[in-house]
Amino acid sequence: MDMQVQSFAVAHLRRRPVVAEIAGFVAGFSPDTDSPYLNYATPLPGAEPTERDLTALIEAFRERGLLPRLEFAPEAAPAVAPALRASGFETEAVHEYLVCTPDRLTVPRPAPTVETPATDQEYAELDAALAEAFGGVFASSAEGAARLRRTQEGGGAVRFVRAPEGGCAGGASCSAPAEDTAELSGVGTRPAHRGRGIAAAVTASLTSAMFAQGVGSVWLEYSGEGSRRVYERVGYRPRGTRLYVSLPPR
Repeated sequence: MDMQVQSFAVAHLRRRPVVAEIAGFVAGFSPDTDSPYLNYATPLPGAEPTERDLTALIEAFRERGLLPRLEFAPEAAPAVAPALRASGFETEAVHEYLVCTPDRLTVPRPAPTVETPATDQEYAELDAALAEAFGGVFASSAEGAARLRRTQEGGGAVRFVRAPEGGCAGGASCSAPAEDTAELSGVGTRPAHRGRGIAAAVTASLTSAMFAQGVGSVWLEYSGEGSRRVYERVGYRPRGTRLYVSLPPR
């Protein structure tokens, strides 16, 4: 699964508005933000970078005023992590990823009603709900709402649950498929609405939508044991790890 997840990461980055192919790496950039979570690189499966390759990769970020940063499945390119560390890159995090296949998907019952946003207001409300859910790691913005819309209209899927008082209680999105898999990400629920099955319902709905498109698996990362239990109830199981590294400013 590591090779498939890494091949997906390459294909997914190549969809970015600005793409740079540098030796054994693909870097994807989003000109509307300097967020390191939306501007990063990943190696091709099996890449064996030289010092010159890494110098060119670092320069591609620095000439744009961005933090040199990578996300990847290390087992799919074993030579990359040691080379990056030798060049000064430091580990930000190591995340386990979980995978669901059609035979394992379990849709929770009963569950809140899950919807697909259709209007600019609904996309904006979802973006605001996710910003709150993740504790201000990113601010809600017109650009964030537009990215959600592009995901839905570009072959992926976006889902949300309405709050009883109006607006959005929580939601998530899933990338367009590539390499017979898709990445489900950004599952978030506003603090006031947690514990009501929103995350599980949205996760199951998005996963089902991808299986309806014919993919063989959907994968995601989790942020804590509580969220892991939610995903496992839907049918997700551990399959590997992803490594996040960046080069501290000089």
